[in-house]
Amino acid sequence: MRILALDYGLARIGCALSDPSGTVVRPLAVLEPPDSAAAAALAAESEAELILVGLPVQLSGEEGEQAAATRRFCEALRAETDLPVETYDERLTTRMAAASRRGGARAAEDSLAAAHLLEAYLVAQAGMEEE
Repeated sequence: MRILALDYGLARIGCALSDPSGTVVRPLAVLEPPDSAAAAALAAESEAELILVGLPVQLSGEEGEQAAATRRFCEALRAETDLPVETYDERLTTRMAAASRRGGARAAEDSLAAAHLLEAYLVAQAGMEEE
């Protein structure tokens, strides 16, 4: 299943896409400014079957204002597409993206965060299938 992952932010949306087998993830260009219609269009042109949006949960597990803004974006996105829209805990993906940039990755940091989010989701899904 091809999945489009989004790292929603107030200034831009980082984007990443999996291959149809769900084994390879690649960062895409950011969407700037953040727009639910543009995200839905990207999902359609990428032939995604699921849109995964990173949910910024605090380390304590609580949701703050950014999580509320992300949930509002998800609702707007659901109104723009027939695809399922899911959220997934994005804790530490920004730090992982920064480390990837320091390691030589050339993609935008927001899209690297989306790629790390999608990789974590795919690993978790594979673990659930094994059980």
